[in-house]
Amino acid sequence: MKLRSSRKGFTLIELLLVIGIIAILASIVIVAINPTKQMGDARNAQRRSDVNTILNAIYQYAIDNNGTMPGCLATGTGGNICLKGSSCTGVTGGCDLDSLTTSYIVDLPRDPSGATGNDTNYDVAITSGRVTVSAPGAEQSQTISVTR
Repeated sequence: MKLRSSRKGFTLIELLLVIGIIAILASIVIVAINPTKQMGDARNAQRRSDVNTILNAIYQYAIDNNGTMPGCLATGTGGNICLKGSSCTGVTGGCDLDSLTTSYIVDLPRDPSGATGNDTNYDVAITSGRVTVSAPGAEQSQTISVTR
């Protein structure tokens, strides 16, 4: 009688080779995707949207009020935009734009990186009759600022 030797499964070398190839391919894909950069780009896109939203609300307010600017912009100053209802407590150079939240914007947006306290991490300034809203917390060395 002839005994047949049957081998089932893979050898240790074959398994290690496949695992090594998968690890190399996974590292190449992770580097190509670069999730840190992708998340930073997403947060910056949100900041651009928020800056435009705030600026549009300011101008809608000014149009409805015969050119009068809201809050701290009426006095020609500006500063860090405070959260709705916070009275700018603990915000250095705070700018209260609560008057926008009644008809022009649902709520003042917060910086997507996780602004804490009463500061939204967005700034507003008025110079020579032009309003500038900026996001000083922009990532990846980008400058996010809109002036009208």
